[in-house]
Amino acid sequence: MNHLAAPVLAIDLGKTSCRARITSGSGDDPTVLAEARGHGAPGLADHEGAELSARAVLETVTHLPADLLAEVQHVGIGAAGVEAAPHEVAAFTAELRLALGATIAVVNDALAAHAGAFAGGPGTVLIAGTGSVVFDVDATGAVKQIDGWGPWLGDEGSGRWIGQEGLQACMRAFDGRGPATTLLVDAEALIGSIPALPRWVSSTGAPARQLGTFAPTVITRAEEGDAVAAHIVDAACAHLAVSAAAAGTGAVCVVGGIASHPYVAAHLATAMHEVGVDPVAPRGDALDGARLVALDTAISYDGRVVRDDVHAF
Repeated sequence: MNHLAAPVLAIDLGKTSCRARITSGSGDDPTVLAEARGHGAPGLADHEGAELSARAVLETVTHLPADLLAEVQHVGIGAAGVEAAPHEVAAFTAELRLALGATIAVVNDALAAHAGAFAGGPGTVLIAGTGSVVFDVDATGAVKQIDGWGPWLGDEGSGRWIGQEGLQACMRAFDGRGPATTLLVDAEALIGSIPALPRWVSSTGAPARQLGTFAPTVITRAEEGDAVAAHIVDAACAHLAVSAAAAGTGAVCVVGGIASHPYVAAHLATAMHEVGVDPVAPRGDALDGARLVALDTAISYDGRVVRDDVHAF
């Protein structure tokens, strides 16, 4: 690894939130100098993906000390849609390079999480946040992806999936097509009436993210004993466990906002055990992975990293 003395900015850009961290020092245990959190972005592959993603990053870093930010020479970013939208990625990296005056390295957000979990080495990671995906990286750097196909074709068991299932259960209960659930009161509180929920879902222009905001409510109601909510969470864990098992490695590191909830974590551990998968603890998080990507061009999957070097212009 290329050890640099200058502070490094790491970004974990998700659909729900954007996290930023400035670190200094070399090696595997850098010093954290500052952290910030802001709003996320729909993803680079979405409409206006580059613009919305760059805005999310630049708004988040305004909460970091300006003097530290000015010293940053290298930025590592994990963001959704990197491999699906090369033109958007190019525009995104160019805008950030000009704004931050630093070399930009961008990688798929799931690979950033993988890099953090395994310090750039081989292994299998299940990321369960607003979306869900499994990434397995072998010793040669070959990458196998399972699910992560977006809110309309995949991401089963994700926060979006849980939130959507919860709201669909509310619509069925409201119509008399499904069992009663305490979620109905929660859903009505979102916009004032159940018939207005379709408008609420699309009101922000990011329906997947909007649906995902209802997931914590579903999980809370499941904890409290609501049968409908509990069934949804159990089904989500079953989906995630099947994805983890499809990697065929037998040991999977589980990360992500949904998976970190104690209730979900306990049920997911049970579901994974039932399909013969053992959880392993991560060595770091997605911000650690983004930092690694910013500094290390020797990682086995560096070919998947998009780099925009400020010194090349």
